[in-house]
Amino acid sequence: MNIAKNMEAIVIAVIAVAAAASMATAAVPKFSAVQPAADIVTTHVVYVSAKRLSAEEKASL
Repeated sequence: MNIAKNMEAIVIAVIAVAAAASMATAAVPKFSAVQPAADIVTTHVVYVSAKRLSAEEKASL
């Protein structure tokens, strides 16, 4: 048997076997309807207090 002639078929067969093994051994995550408290994202608010620049101060910048 000439291996060089059938190299494409061999590679495709190896990929098919590897994909099947990967799918067969993949772990399935457990379904959880309740989200843990640590995963809840909170929004941070920043409050900046400063006086507004007058027209003359803006022009000088």
